[in-house]
Amino acid sequence: MTISYIIDKLDMKYIGYIDSDEFPPIISIHGSKPYPPVRLYHSEKKSILATFSEFAIPVTLVKELSEKLYSMVKEKQISKVISIGGIPEKTEDDKTVYAIASTPDALKEAQKEGLNPVTEGVSAGVSALMLFHACESDIPDTNILVPVNPSIIDPEYAELAINSINKLLKLNIDITELEKEAKEIEAKIRDMLKKSKETHDNYKNAVGVGAPSMYA
Repeated sequence: MTISYIIDKLDMKYIGYIDSDEFPPIISIHGSKPYPPVRLYHSEKKSILATFSEFAIPVTLVKELSEKLYSMVKEKQISKVISIGGIPEKTEDDKTVYAIASTPDALKEAQKEGLNPVTEGVSAGVSALMLFHACESDIPDTNILVPVNPSIIDPEYAELAINSINKLLKLNIDITELEKEAKEIEAKIRDMLKKSKETHDNYKNAVGVGAPSMYA
């Protein structure tokens, strides 16, 4: 939600995509046009490149994708990397945003803008491996970690992340429409889950109980 909102508000242009034989066979429809699920967007005005995925990256692809993205960072001579992730909230009103950074200067900058450093722990996923690569090459890479409850969609999560990005990149992204978009996105997700279940049930009925199923 956070990245899609930023892409929309900065009027970023779709410039390409990342593909893999291991990605799920899905496409996204936006403005009546089909798009691949993992896309690249660019803002020439702000000099920002964004990577957006419509699905959670499978564990088996995390290493490969992080290496591809890092190669792009080096090839395009990208000066700074920022990623967004979640961390389990301690309480319902927890608004503490954390940061992991690849360089001392990047960490100092994050702390200056009110983010709390993670001193001990474990990080996983594409952003975690990107951080490791960035450490080896001394590229500033900051992973913003927002406290979340995985069972709900709350626009405040995106608000915390965007406020942090606004500070780190000196942007002025308006967040007043976040709540409205969050409700729309939640409705879409519920509809997708319903359709997915219906498709699964119809498939099982078609092949018969006991037949081998790729959904099993």
